[in-house]
Amino acid sequence: MAKFGNIKVCVGKIEQETKSIKRFHLYPVDQDLLPAFTGGSHITTYVKNGDEIIERNYSLVSHPTELTQYTIAIRKDERSRGGSVYWHDEIKVGDRLEISWPRNHFPLAFKAAKHHVFYAAGIGITPFMTMMKDLSAEGKSFELHYAARTKEDCAFYDYLNATYPGKCHFYFSRTENPTKMTPATMAEHRIGSHVYFCGPVSMVKEFREAAEHFGYPSHSIHFELFSATNEGPKDPFVVKLANSKRIVEVSEKETLLEALLKAGVDAAYSCKVGGCGTCEVQVVKGEVDHRDHFYKEEERRTKNVMMTCCSRAKEAEKVLVLDL
Repeated sequence: MAKFGNIKVCVGKIEQETKSIKRFHLYPVDQDLLPAFTGGSHITTYVKNGDEIIERNYSLVSHPTELTQYTIAIRKDERSRGGSVYWHDEIKVGDRLEISWPRNHFPLAFKAAKHHVFYAAGIGITPFMTMMKDLSAEGKSFELHYAARTKEDCAFYDYLNATYPGKCHFYFSRTENPTKMTPATMAEHRIGSHVYFCGPVSMVKEFREAAEHFGYPSHSIHFELFSATNEGPKDPFVVKLANSKRIVEVSEKETLLEALLKAGVDAAYSCKVGGCGTCEVQVVKGEVDHRDHFYKEEERRTKNVMMTCCSRAKEAEKVLVLDL
């Protein structure tokens, strides 16, 4: 059904966290314990829907030392490509599926940071659940800033208040006295703090730019995205694979990564939103329309590389030659 080495799990319990967020508890089918993981890790889920395999990445929210199950939290998004809607409407207790081993593209800077500050918007809280558990177990210093529409829309609100008293700051935008989470608070953190962002692309971009403006070193700024940036037209283009001499056509409805995989090319990938760097390929010839969040502008100018999961050929350069 999916890739070799995946783990077979069964949905053992489903909980309604908020009106739009459900928690799914996944239990191993063929083993007693699941693989260990660290704070910020995610898994890829592979759900069969007829002839289609719905492949999605979700952060783990269960305790890193609790390996009899994994728990993920999924927000239902009616504008999604179908993954979250299918999980909410179709997945039932007792269903079986496959998941990947845990991966972590959003690790804690344990040794480097004197203080950890998390900024979450909406479902962006999920990776921070395990990160705070790891930090709490090690007695490390941290705080959370968390924005949601209302307290009722704020996933894990009661748990966070009870578990981390005095460390959590909440901002609710649709209440009688609305409050807004702004980057200005980053100017107040002590020297040696690392900041972490997770939420909509616009929020992550705003807070990253603000952190740089406040003088945070690049190694002190961390982020994770759940969706790719929707920037510019998606015109069709062609790639030539220099090593295999093959030609792959990329339509306006698919990414380069999707076209490569459909053509049987063993292309590496992980996050699929241009944030982790796993799908990087060398560009032999042609101009790239970079749409990732991984490279700095200088790297885009000086390195002949691209992310196949999101970047495309520039409008004036319809053909790219890749080192594949």
